[in-house]
This record gives sequence, structure tokens and C-alpha cells, in this order.
Amino acid sequence: MRIGRRLAALTALGLGLVVATAPAAQAAYYNTYSDIASTPDSNGITATQGFAAGATYLYSIKTSGDESRSLIYRVNKDTGAKSIMKNGSSGGSYNTWLGHANDMTIVDIDGAHHFFVVTLNDSGAQLVKVRYDGDTYYKEGTYAVTIDGARKGVSGISRVSTSSTAISFFFKSGRSVYRGSLPLRADSGTIALTEAFDLKVTGALVNGSTVSDIGDFANQGFFYDTAKDLVYYPLTKDNRSIVLVYRGVTPSTSGTLTSATDLSFRITSSMYSDKFEIESVGTSGGRLFFNTNRSGPSTGANDGVHAFKGYVA
Repeated sequence: MRIGRRLAALTALGLGLVVATAPAAQAAYYNTYSDIASTPDSNGITATQGFAAGATYLYSIKTSGDESRSLIYRVNKDTGAKSIMKNGSSGGSYNTWLGHANDMTIVDIDGAHHFFVVTLNDSGAQLVKVRYDGDTYYKEGTYAVTIDGARKGVSGISRVSTSSTAISFFFKSGRSVYRGSLPLRADSGTIALTEAFDLKVTGALVNGSTVSDIGDFANQGFFYDTAKDLVYYPLTKDNRSIVLVYRGVTPSTSGTLTSATDLSFRITSSMYSDKFEIESVGTSGGRLFFNTNRSGPSTGANDGVHAFKGYVA
């Protein structure tokens, strides 16, 4: 009995030592990426803007400096094969009606694929509906987006749900997120937004530490992963891009949200030291994809679509 008690005590002591000396869990941090495909300038169209990730293809919009023309790249997410999509409404490879095209989301309606693209314009249309089939797209609708009765050029959009009668979205303006919806088959109308939640940035942890000048980073698009209840929010400054993640987001979430302390993304590019801007993000097959405006002294402009290495949503 004495030996048994002694062994039990030693075992307990050993287990106590194991618990006391076990290393703390590390926060998940991703700071490397792979190139999927480049999205070169074309016809004076030089600025990468909206992005969406589909089951097979990634879509990236580029606009001209005066925002009078836009084109849409379609990239196979597995092979990198790419093409500039055709404008089936008026012909050619670009359109004249997407404005700044700051962000977009994909919605299937009656078996047909659609982009909903925010123009960032305070006048005219704030949202454009675009049907696409293969590598050809068609303009199908335009909408006014209002906050408190006034038209508002929102900077972000992400689909929340699709029912037999309506499509629900999250829209983003700055760091504020709003709810809005449309009848499923409407090609025009007004979307009156209501407040949903705010995305807190101050004090956000990236790789376990705060970023001293994060308040100076520019807002970009965003993405709501409905299956995982996650919001991904990219911010950029010069050659640095950060993606903050907000957990537990549902269609009814309200208040001010604090980003996850144990999951973050950052790219600081030495090659593209003039500019490395993540414009927007999306998940497909568990991978987190994004598009960029990027340039460097030795590379010039070299925009593209990419994926974070090692991350599985």
C-alpha cells in the first residue's frame, strides 16, 4: 500500500509538471501567399477593384483611372488559366457602367450566375446586377442604395442568404456594416439599409501584437463566410496588407465587433514595396483567395489573384 501510494503521488507530481510546463497555444498567423495568376493592365484599365471567389473560378474587376471603363478577369483557381470576360450586352472586352466597382458578390438566381457589384457612387446607381454565363456577362439591373433616405456609395457587399422570394446582403461603408435586401428577381428598385454592426479596428491583434498605425490603413472590400459565421476584412497601407477576422457573425448580429485574437493575416512585401493592396477576399474549397494592386521599383505594376498559404477555412 505504501509503494502504491508513493507511485500515485509521483505520477500525480509528474502530470502536474507536464501541465505546468506545456507551451501555450500559438495564435494562427499567415503571412505568405501563392500567385494564382497575373491580371495585367489592358486598354488603359489599370486599377484592381472588386473580387469574388466561385466554386471553380476567381473573378477580379479592374477599372480605368477615371472609372469610365471596367473589365472582368476570370481565373481558374486550380490551374491559373485566365481570360478577360466578354461584354455580351454591348460587345468588346470592357463595360462603361460599373463605376469604381469596389466590391462584388455572387448570387445564383433560377440557376443563373450573377455578380452584384457596388459602384461606390453617391449618384446614379449604387449597385449593378450582372448575369454571366461562362466567360460572357450581361448587364441586367441597377439599384439605388440609401441610408436614411439619401443615396450612399457603399464600399463593400457580401451575400447573406437567398430565399424563394428575396436576396439578403451585408453592405459595408467604412467600418460600418448594414443589412439590405432585394426581391429575388427584381432588376431595379431601392435598397434601404439598416444598421447591423461595426467592425472595430483599434487595438486589433495581428500575430499577437497591435499595429501602431492601423488607424491609417485604407478600407477595402470584405467577405462574409455564411457557412463559418466569419467576416474577413482587408485593410491596406503602402506595401502592407492586413486581413482581420471576426467570428460568430450571424444575419442578426449587432453592436461593435472585436476581431479574433488568435487568427490574423498580413503581407508585408519587399518585392512590391511601392504598393501591395489586397482589394477584397473570398473563400472557395477552404482556401482564402484575394486580388491585389501591387507594384515595385523593379517590377512595375503586377496585379494579380492569389491565395494565402497554409490556411484552411
